[in-house]
Amino acid sequence: MTDQQITMFQKYLELGISYGAKLLVAIIFYFVGRWIARFVTDLLKKALSRSKMDDNIVQYMGNLVYAILLIFVILAAIAKLGVQTASFVAIMGAATLAIGMALQGTLGNFSSGVMLMIFKPFRLGDTISAGGVEGIVQDIGIFSTVIVPSDGRKVIVPNGALAGGTIVNFSGMPQRRVELSIGVPGNTNIQQVQDIMHEILASEEAVLKDPAPSVIITATDAGSIVFGVYAPVKTEDYGKVHASLLEKIKLVLTQKGIWS
Repeated sequence: MTDQQITMFQKYLELGISYGAKLLVAIIFYFVGRWIARFVTDLLKKALSRSKMDDNIVQYMGNLVYAILLIFVILAAIAKLGVQTASFVAIMGAATLAIGMALQGTLGNFSSGVMLMIFKPFRLGDTISAGGVEGIVQDIGIFSTVIVPSDGRKVIVPNGALAGGTIVNFSGMPQRRVELSIGVPGNTNIQQVQDIMHEILASEEAVLKDPAPSVIITATDAGSIVFGVYAPVKTEDYGKVHASLLEKIKLVLTQKGIWS
């Protein structure tokens, strides 16, 4: 072996040892960094679970944080090899911006879904009016919510439309009040009508006694008197009581000759 060959061998050996050491450090850095990322993610998921956050949100947040941390770990490991990572960061930034613009609507629905699951303006089984649809909430997803109206249709509403508008939750409170407006001729005996309404309210078992139901005059003119009939009920009894009171009032007022 000539002196030149020996010199070249020594040069390649030193180069190999140098890069080998950097590669070993990069590999160790990657695996340790990945373990730390997983450890931090697990701590975050446990903390979110203790706050009684929705399991889907906990899982998505955990995956998102882990992915972000892992990207930083990979870039740091590449830097340990002596590779300039500025270009990688620039490319990733441009790609993220392009993807974000392309998925703007989807990401908006995703963020709205996260907010709905965190603040819980409604739950599965609640009857709501939101996004131009009224019905029972059948499913709450990350990107959309399924609402089933009374006619049995399955309506899929983007979460952005829900979070960005007014949500009326008919099941949000344990009690509701049935409110009826009953008109009678202007020459009708007021006390007679009030007695009839109170008897009907008393006969309806689902009407609560506390707070007490009430019957008041809400409007009057020369030709008619309008009574407001207010009956507090449990939320789950609202529809049944509403229909039952209308039926009984119609029947009794007709029998008494107040309605023809």
